[in-house]
Amino acid sequence: MGPEFFLGLFLVLAGTIAVAFPAKKTYLARLINLEIPGWGLLLVMLSYNEALALLTFAAVTALTVFIFVRVLQKKEGV
Repeated sequence: MGPEFFLGLFLVLAGTIAVAFPAKKTYLARLINLEIPGWGLLLVMLSYNEALALLTFAAVTALTVFIFVRVLQKKEGV
């Protein structure tokens, strides 16, 4: 296990806490904070396999942005 594995674990934990307890409670801040655990997951998977890392990062990013946009639409009543 290399340094990217431990850095990835730190980013996953720090990003999860940042999303759960944001300093600013705006949707844009939460969306930005949601990318931090995604990058952490990318680094964890990168320590195992490059193809797995890219596929996982693409899937996690696409799903989280889609879910977050749906939540925003429901909150604003659009």
